[in-house]
Amino acid sequence: MSDLAVVHGLAARLLAAEAACAPIDPIAAELGAKEVAAAYAVQAEITKRGLANGRRLVGRKIGLTSKAVQQQLGVDQPDYGALFADMEIAIGGEIQSATLIQPRIEAEIAIVLDRDLQEPDVTMGELMRAVAYAVPALEIVDSRIKDWKITILDTVADNGSSARFVLGAAPRRLTDIDLEACGMMMTRNGAIVSVGSGAACLGHPLKAALWLARAMAARGEPLCAGRVVLTGALGPVSPAAPGEFYEARISGFAPVNVRFV
Repeated sequence: MSDLAVVHGLAARLLAAEAACAPIDPIAAELGAKEVAAAYAVQAEITKRGLANGRRLVGRKIGLTSKAVQQQLGVDQPDYGALFADMEIAIGGEIQSATLIQPRIEAEIAIVLDRDLQEPDVTMGELMRAVAYAVPALEIVDSRIKDWKITILDTVADNGSSARFVLGAAPRRLTDIDLEACGMMMTRNGAIVSVGSGAACLGHPLKAALWLARAMAARGEPLCAGRVVLTGALGPVSPAAPGEFYEARISGFAPVNVRFV
């Protein structure tokens, strides 16, 4: 079987698993590559098919921003996935658990751009100038791989295990907030399930965003004005189930919350 046929076949299987809410076995061995390029090719095919079916690309998510998780998966850099408009849930809204397989939730800081970032060597200064505002966010991840038994290749191919996201409704400018020092607390039905800080996200959420901006520009798919970037988890992820209400409080921001039904 050709490499292209493998890519197309794996993309089709992952999309079918998502549609049927039926996870599949790990796929890393089928990629036949130690590098992540083959896995990103699968992700790109999934994105291409989504766009062809009328989905609208609105941003990117960054994963593996924790050094501990990187070491666990044997990698030395984050990964990314695509965010589509139909993945966004309104703040305070409801997530239909039946549409997901094995969801988990994490608190993050999201940024929204108002300038394009075209250059592969984009600087931190250029990135900061391009950020319109930051908001607190909740990302719901969901692996299409059975029991979350994933390697870096599995999660990259599976669109970074992305599923849904919630953005806070009270944006803040970078000059008004310390993204590195801000503390985070996430609760489930009022009980604390995760704590962390901006520093847990690759040392600083903007460092993660800079990595993404450079990576996307190098791939010829630069981040554009209006794009949302989920910069990565500020603390441990939590499994999520029907009947649970999650709220994240990040220093300097208004709370962001969502309910699973």
